[in-house]
Amino acid sequence: MPDVKTLVVQISVILVVSLSVSWLLRKVSQPRVVGEMVAGILLGPSLLGWVAPGLSKAIFPPESLGPLYSLSQIGLLLFMFMVGLELDTKKLRRLGHVAVVISHTSIIVPFALGALLASQIYERVAAGEVPYTGFLLFMGAAMSVTAFPVLARILSEQNMLGTRLGALTITCAAVDDVTAWCILAAIIGVVRSEVNHLGLWQMLVGLAAYFAFMLLALRPAVRRLAAGGGDARLTDTVIAFLVLCALASSWATEWLGIHALFGAFFAGVIMPKEGGFAEDVVRRLRPLVVVVLLPLFFAFTGLRTDMRLAVGPAMLLYSVLVFAAAVAGKFGGSAVAARVMGVPWRDASAIGILMNTRGLMELVILNIGLDIGVLNRSLFSMMVLMAVGTTLMTTPLLSLVRADERAEAAAEAEKVEVAPAG
Repeated sequence: MPDVKTLVVQISVILVVSLSVSWLLRKVSQPRVVGEMVAGILLGPSLLGWVAPGLSKAIFPPESLGPLYSLSQIGLLLFMFMVGLELDTKKLRRLGHVAVVISHTSIIVPFALGALLASQIYERVAAGEVPYTGFLLFMGAAMSVTAFPVLARILSEQNMLGTRLGALTITCAAVDDVTAWCILAAIIGVVRSEVNHLGLWQMLVGLAAYFAFMLLALRPAVRRLAAGGGDARLTDTVIAFLVLCALASSWATEWLGIHALFGAFFAGVIMPKEGGFAEDVVRRLRPLVVVVLLPLFFAFTGLRTDMRLAVGPAMLLYSVLVFAAAVAGKFGGSAVAARVMGVPWRDASAIGILMNTRGLMELVILNIGLDIGVLNRSLFSMMVLMAVGTTLMTTPLLSLVRADERAEAAAEAEKVEVAPAG
């Protein structure tokens, strides 16, 4: 039976370290999620397990990690449900031509570079441990991700959400998320096909039935539920029902051989967005999910990550190649596509920097890759290093690119201030 005292200590340590590191990184304008990502890595074998192995084993004994893993997965499912809730598909349908080109390019270019790099390094870092086709497809998908929730937070903190540039970037990121998750669902189906308890035709029929139920039965039912006004529509019973819908959807997609996270995400996507219903649900769920449960996921990811495997003499070159391919594909593809569509170079560079943000969504995908066997521990650690690095670099580079813009705005304000009255 799990030791409750150990679990309480683990959660307490994780929250204290996450809050502390997040507070420190906020001093250099990094979003909270970056601090939580770094804190998770520090609690694992990359630092604590290296400098104080006895203390690490006392706090996180291997036999005690089952309950921590379960809690982190529940938090992750609820978070993906929230991501789906915050995604307004009606806005995506109103995409302009510029956003369509940028978003598609920012998927295709990094996917191609990721798959090409995977084909070159497979024999050296993964041969015999992971399936070749699954590895190529997964690496391509992992390179294509943009962290939509983290990006939204960065844009908000930079006062860019209301600008044309911010609106264009957040729309492209939303399309990226939807596309990447659809691609990932297909890849997981291919990788799991050999071990899935269902045949291919059974899985396809099951998926058709699942989508029909979600779109034709559940969505209208929740829409009627959301039609009531005020706080009365979001009683504790309603919140419990919505959480149950998300969990049931997760169970269904896991049983069908895709992944539970896709079910949670899709359950959020079909929820009604009119009248602020989705925003109200997110507001009710956010304190528990974001403040308490998500740091557990970051910590569990950190416990699976050993940066010594990524930066050791044998693997450092491959880590550099992974990082370079990720930045070239996402930043380069987005920025060049934006410039081709007539966006000025400064704004195009800002779009590339923002779209290169990977954050939490990348860690989610990487954990899936480790769980289904298309990443080994070395590759997992390399990719985590890339996810953290590309997220850390976003705010400083964005501030650098926008420095001229701020200087110009300040100069204009000064001119207006000193201009004689007419």
